[in-house]
Formats: sequence, C-alpha cells, structure tokens
Amino acid sequence: MNKIKILREELGLTVRELAKNSEVAIGYISTLENDKDNTTNPSKCVMTKIAKALNSTVVEVFFSVT
Repeated sequence: MNKIKILREELGLTVRELAKNSEVAIGYISTLENDKDNTTNPSKCVMTKIAKALNSTVVEVFFSVT
C-alpha cells in the first residue's frame, strides 16, 4: 500500500492541493489513496510528480521498505 494519504496529511495538504502541486488529477490521487489492494498502477511519471509534491522519493511513497 502506498503512503500518499499519510504523507499528505503530515504536510497538512488537502487532496486538491496535492493535485495542484503534482499536476495529477484529484480523482486519480483519490483512487491511489484508497487503493487498498494495490490494483492501480500509476506510471513512473505520475509517481515522480506525486513524490516530489510530497517532498519524498518514489520509493518512500509507493514501495514498502522493510
């Protein structure tokens, strides 16, 4: 599961603000945040945009690091 919602809330951002900062559609961010089964596969470009807007790396946001 990705950490978009956790990181977004830590930064005090709304979904709308994250969408604006990342240039990714609000609906798609919502879909990713609520994807409990990891069935949505964002492109590398989308992952990079979201990670940058969250001041994080793609690995930190989208991949479980143990």
